[in-house]
Amino acid sequence: MGEIPSTGALVPAVKPEPSPESAAVEPSLPPEPQFQTTVDEDVIMEDADKDMLCPICMQIIKDAFLTACGHSFCYMCIVTHLHNKSNCPCCSHYLTVSHMFPNFLLDKILQFLKKNSSSQMANTASPFQNLRQALEQIQSDLQYIKEDINSVERHKIELYRGKERFLVRTRILVNDPLATNSWPSSIDEHGSAIINGAHSVPVVQMGSGNSQSQKPDVMPQTKFQGLQRKDAYSGLDLQSVTPSAMVVARKRQIYSQFNELQKCYLRKRRYWNRQSHKWEERDRNTVSREGYNLGLEDFQSVLSTFTRYSRLRVLAELRHGDLFQSPNIVSSIEFDRDDELFATAGVSRRIKVFEFSSVVNEPEDVHCPIVEMPTRSKLSCLSWNKNMKNHIASSDYEGIVTVWDITTCQSVMEYEEHEKRAWSVDFSHTEPSMLVSGSDDCKVKIWCTKQEASVLTIDMKANICSVQYNPGSSIYVAVGSADHHTHYYDLRNISQPLHTFSGTSKAVSYVKFLSNYELASASTDSTLRLWDVKENLPLGTYRGHTNEKNFVGLSVNSEYIACGSETNEVYVYHKAISKPMARYKIDSSELNENEDGSGSYFISAVSWKRDSPTMLAANSQGTLKVLVLAA
Repeated sequence: MGEIPSTGALVPAVKPEPSPESAAVEPSLPPEPQFQTTVDEDVIMEDADKDMLCPICMQIIKDAFLTACGHSFCYMCIVTHLHNKSNCPCCSHYLTVSHMFPNFLLDKILQFLKKNSSSQMANTASPFQNLRQALEQIQSDLQYIKEDINSVERHKIELYRGKERFLVRTRILVNDPLATNSWPSSIDEHGSAIINGAHSVPVVQMGSGNSQSQKPDVMPQTKFQGLQRKDAYSGLDLQSVTPSAMVVARKRQIYSQFNELQKCYLRKRRYWNRQSHKWEERDRNTVSREGYNLGLEDFQSVLSTFTRYSRLRVLAELRHGDLFQSPNIVSSIEFDRDDELFATAGVSRRIKVFEFSSVVNEPEDVHCPIVEMPTRSKLSCLSWNKNMKNHIASSDYEGIVTVWDITTCQSVMEYEEHEKRAWSVDFSHTEPSMLVSGSDDCKVKIWCTKQEASVLTIDMKANICSVQYNPGSSIYVAVGSADHHTHYYDLRNISQPLHTFSGTSKAVSYVKFLSNYELASASTDSTLRLWDVKENLPLGTYRGHTNEKNFVGLSVNSEYIACGSETNEVYVYHKAISKPMARYKIDSSELNENEDGSGSYFISAVSWKRDSPTMLAANSQGTLKVLVLAA
């Protein structure tokens, strides 16, 4: 295989025509049929029975495919027909699977017709009815706001009363000589409130000057220093951010995304109101501990996690280039089971394993990996075993999926069934012996480390860019494809996806689970999307980064989504807000001035440290940064 250009491997577009050089040529979008787009919708509906029907099953075409002779069929219908005959059912022209291409335009037209038909009743409503519905919704929203303002005011009063009671008790303890010995334990019990309280300085300085009275000074200071060390990885940055500065930063974050937060509040309030009608009467007035409605409590959680951070700062930097070679693109970064080690891989044909604490705590010009394993081909993806700490899987440009033992630096298993480049591999969380891979050969394969052959194969219609197991089950797999869709499969029935999520206009390059039911996808249309795989619903769309052709990385945790950009920036989104909450750019000044093409660098991989605001990000130059969300 020829060398990949400096711009990196491009995300596949659609399934290419088979050719001997197909592994070296990027797939391209085949010509799509031309349709008259200005035809009246009523005429389309009237003619749908003769123009939009599959000639084989005589039903509305599903997953339309266009033949070289110009006819469109359901994908399953024409594939089944070609198993028996090698001709077009309409004109008898010689036809094989390699002469068919996805008919994206016809699929979009059919989706429009379906959506238009389902909303026809709503569209026929009179202007007066539409206005009345809008006014009713506004009245409901105003009622929500009124109720929630009252709840917040009540909770505010309760907090002030609690603060006053605490201050009274503190004064009693300070003024009572018998309570002096118990003062350190009181600080331990209420430490966070005293340190952060407005009266902390006057209270601490009320001692008489003897050694006993000085103990309160020592204890809070020691405890605060401990918090500073603890927060080195948490992003709180207590040394440089005072409580007042943190409040200002949070307010600034709210003002910058006020419209988005408003939409989020109303969306959650309406959702929980709809949910209340599904519950029994005794559950309808369920409130939180603070007395908030569940919708307000949900929004409070969003507001807290969204305003907690506003920027990314650098903890450490690692140059991935070898000592005697130029830097190389990092295609994948993965933390191990315990977040103690992380592995990198890319076009350098090496898997390098580093100790995270050493990279962060021991600043050096060059960090040496604790394990380095050479491979036969360029690597596209890594996945640590979720149970066996020493096992890691890789996929490469030759289509080989390998399971490695990092203690022996040897391969445990090698799977060579893929016919083209394998883009993605993932170990199951619940069944450590199972893993899934996806390839340019349009196949998803399920493997077991206890046998040499694949357990299951899913034949799809386009190149596979990304695969991942549902973290809560080994029978569900998400697939990102070059056919512009995200597919969700139940492995007990692979004849068709359980769900197919549409909406992206280009290839789906990554899929990642935030939880057992939340799935994030990235596309080269410069969007991220969040899906509910349980209810088969879209949850959000995120825009701000630039991604039109390269694999730029995607990583998620329970609240935040991180991705790269072709502007050499790392972007972080809160899952409830569609615009970025933080970003970090690797400036050209940080790069080697002697290197050409510094403006063409892009982020190529990102990875969150589990349950932490810390992440790793690498770019196409081979520079790896340890970043942390900060206030």
